[in-house]
Amino acid sequence: MMIGTMSRYFGSRFLSSVMATFVGIVVLAGMIDYFELMRRGADWPKATAWILAEISIFRIPQLTEHIMPFAILVGAMSCYLTLSRRLELVIARSAGISAWQFVAPALLVAFLFGTIATTAYNPVAALMHERSKRLEELMLDESPSALQASSSGFWVRQKSPDGAAIINAQTSREQGSSLGTVTVYTFDKEGLFEERIEARTAELKNGYWQLDDTHIYSPIKPPQAMDTYRLNTNLTLAQVRESFATPETVPFWDLPSYIQMADRAGLAAAGYRLQYNELLARPFLLCAMVLLAAAVSLRFFRFGGVQKMVLSGISAGFMLFVLQKITEDMSKAELMSPMTAAWVPVLVGGLTGFVALLYLEDG
Repeated sequence: MMIGTMSRYFGSRFLSSVMATFVGIVVLAGMIDYFELMRRGADWPKATAWILAEISIFRIPQLTEHIMPFAILVGAMSCYLTLSRRLELVIARSAGISAWQFVAPALLVAFLFGTIATTAYNPVAALMHERSKRLEELMLDESPSALQASSSGFWVRQKSPDGAAIINAQTSREQGSSLGTVTVYTFDKEGLFEERIEARTAELKNGYWQLDDTHIYSPIKPPQAMDTYRLNTNLTLAQVRESFATPETVPFWDLPSYIQMADRAGLAAAGYRLQYNELLARPFLLCAMVLLAAAVSLRFFRFGGVQKMVLSGISAGFMLFVLQKITEDMSKAELMSPMTAAWVPVLVGGLTGFVALLYLEDG
């Protein structure tokens, strides 16, 4: 009964510390993102403070998804250091409770936190991120600089009775059915180049793309400007969204169907597989962060060295973040499978924290 009561107490203290840290990170990330949008919005004549704030609010959930493991790490370190400073860990030790019993409630809370973050928080964050892209695209569509390409964007190839076409879009929203800053290269049935079409927006309709504010360039004709241009296509929304929908805008529950449709269509699905595996691994990654935090913060205050413990915990979290980015880049470059890229940081972080805690507790 005593152990059950103390486990609930340690679990509640850990949860309150993590939630306070997470809320603080959300507020800080929102402020930084809003100031960055204010700086970028200086070149957008139609931008207002309220619209920029709305975009920032919709972007915050996805921003905080990436720094959620650090909220767990900092929250766990803060919780255990506070318990040590108030001598509660000393009292628990004198009652015969081991470090594993301190950590078990936090591991359970972290696993439940990660499960909720994957199954509920991620779908909401994906939808809100899509909404932020839509608002930003609307502002860019009203800006004269919206037609200026800044990167290679997204590419897709299509075939129709009229011939083949290669479509490039700088921006995408509504899961790929609405594109911005579009360039189309058309070819005849023999594969010879015909025209280059530039359009401000493109909307996928039933059997065709509707291009608005278009300029047509042909080797044998003078340039033409048209308000609307119709480009025939045999692509469906399910096929188009595999090329134009970014993995971050796809909710967790929709990722398996995206992967299956990409495989059937012969399209690359590595990004969606990586996102899916990372979301599956998120509860275990948060548990690994708890083990790392416990390994560096269960030392009693009277032994000193608190600053070194905090610095070592932050360094371990940073190194794990670097490892995660390296594995992600290797997966995107097809040098590592998405499953391996998602689970290697979890295994490295979890085993490191487990071995360190085992050494400190049992020698």
